[in-house]
Amino acid sequence: MSDENLNDVIASLIDEEDDASDTTQTGGPAMPQPIQEEVAEGEEKIQLTERAARQIRRIKSEENLDENLYLRVAVEGGGCSGLNYKLGFDIRQEEDRLTESQGIDILVDPRHLLYLNGIQIDYPDGLDARGFTFENPNASESCGCGSSFAI
Repeated sequence: MSDENLNDVIASLIDEEDDASDTTQTGGPAMPQPIQEEVAEGEEKIQLTERAARQIRRIKSEENLDENLYLRVAVEGGGCSGLNYKLGFDIRQEEDRLTESQGIDILVDPRHLLYLNGIQIDYPDGLDARGFTFENPNASESCGCGSSFAI
């Protein structure tokens, strides 16, 4: 079975389950529930500046990405200072923490919160800098490019 056919089968099964279970007492479709923040006490949110949020919306729109994809902020080993920042669009996993900034829903794996707690993500677009930048209160050092850090 091709991937397209498999995706169609899965989508139809999900639609049938939703049609059977998502009804209100009046018999109509249930209204979608708003996403609630899941940042635990003592954790600070991941913050986006207006410029970063505008750029994320632009990318999502230009790439014609599914509305069910969230912005994921993560870290991975590597880079000059030991850890690299990662941004991308992803589906929500059961263990993910969810937060919101500037109207953008943000996913983060709880194991990454130690490194990302309170980070601010910006998108300067001037002559001297262009691209996402990270202001991390947890970083003890950062490399010159601004995309890797150490704790």
